[in-house]
Amino acid sequence: QVQLVESGGGLVQAGGSLRLSCAASGRISRINVMGWYRQTPGKQRELVADITYDGTTNYADSVKGRFTISRDNAKNTVDLQMNSLKPEDTAVYYCNANGIRRTSGYMISSSWGRGTQVTVSS
Repeated sequence: QVQLVESGGGLVQAGGSLRLSCAASGRISRINVMGWYRQTPGKQRELVADITYDGTTNYADSVKGRFTISRDNAKNTVDLQMNSLKPEDTAVYYCNANGIRRTSGYMISSSWGRGTQVTVSS
């Protein structure tokens, strides 16, 4: 079974920074894409940023220049450095792994973490 565990959420003032981390476990040999999504009540979950195995990144327009995604393929971890936070960044942030190859060779299409709350006060 593949598990994703997020950490690093919390409460911060506008203009501040937070770093989210996510660790994937479960006899994983490779994860094609790792990413962060966020969701607020009544809205659909939206992509914040993702990163491919070879390091190609993709960001939502709303976070470009403020957030930086990175990953460690050897550890199956992905981080999201969030700077210059705004109240509108307040949401539950979810880690996602897409295209997971187990050491057995079995492929899992996608897996999600349980989420971590980020609250930015004005």
